[in-house]
Amino acid sequence: MQNKQIIYTNPPSAGINPSLNGGTFSLQTVSLADKDHLPADKILVRVHYLSLDPAMRQWLTAKRSYIAPVERGAVMRGQSIARVISVGSQLTDSPFQPGDWVLAYSGWQEYALLSSTEIQQIAFPPGGGTPTDALSVLGMTGLTAYFGLLDVGNPRPTDTVVISGAAGATGMVAGQIAKKVRGAKRVVGLAGSQAKCDMLVKELGFDAAINYKDADWREQLKKATPEYIDVFFDNTGGDILDACLARAARNARFVICGAISQYNATKPQGPASFMTVISQRITMKGFIVFDYAKQYGAALQDLSTWLAQGLIKRKETIVPGGLEAAPQALVDLYAGANTGKMMVEVAPVKPAARL
Repeated sequence: MQNKQIIYTNPPSAGINPSLNGGTFSLQTVSLADKDHLPADKILVRVHYLSLDPAMRQWLTAKRSYIAPVERGAVMRGQSIARVISVGSQLTDSPFQPGDWVLAYSGWQEYALLSSTEIQQIAFPPGGGTPTDALSVLGMTGLTAYFGLLDVGNPRPTDTVVISGAAGATGMVAGQIAKKVRGAKRVVGLAGSQAKCDMLVKELGFDAAINYKDADWREQLKKATPEYIDVFFDNTGGDILDACLARAARNARFVICGAISQYNATKPQGPASFMTVISQRITMKGFIVFDYAKQYGAALQDLSTWLAQGLIKRKETIVPGGLEAAPQALVDLYAGANTGKMMVEVAPVKPAARL
């Protein structure tokens, strides 16, 4: 069996070079044992959808982080939605069966031989769901929004909540939880196009949305937060973080989830309004979703219930083109090409699976 893989080849100096000829990644094809010659302790899976995540840029070069960097020459790290093809003969007690949909730590490749600890069965809400939910609202995306907003931000019904990157995978879930679950007084999103802003308000229930590419976006932010900002869920950093610091209410909670505007910067920008942290007694806290691993079960039960009840709506951007499309799609992610969770379709599922 032939297996295509995307290999991390050249560290980026700033932004990722998506070319598979001399760029950040390269393509290789290797031979892989087929289902009839499977290692006895492994599970063979077919990758269908790759997860694209803003943190991937940091995984390539960060030396002091929550996870070790990807080694040069290795298959690019990443989660996927995959389907079990075959189970090794030693795994007689395995809960996995051929045909099962699983969340796999497969990396960027078409097939993967994995141990049973590297895959997880996918659970779906009572009302049904799609396999890709396990990478979005019922995956790390939803869990990140859940713990960041509820544990770190802890919005109250009297609060104004502002979400940066609000049309992205994590931001839109955080905003919906703030408004529809916690009942925050006012939820404001920042996004990169008028179409995304309209979607946030008309489809997802945000009270207001601001296109940060508008020349007067700071003035719009001021008008949208007349009582200042009590909770800020930050996915972008940079100028937006700075502007929200200047609008912070007394004892505001700033949830530092990500900084996508800075990941490819040669000299990342810190906030110029930092003195506001002192004058307004602001709490700024970064977090990593892995810290909450013991609470995933309860959180996923809540998220599944909210999804089934319609309190949370899913949005996905699925990029066609197979494995080779992944490097360019990752670059496009940093340019804001996605609405909701961005994935690469490695192998189409026909008919569309819905469980």
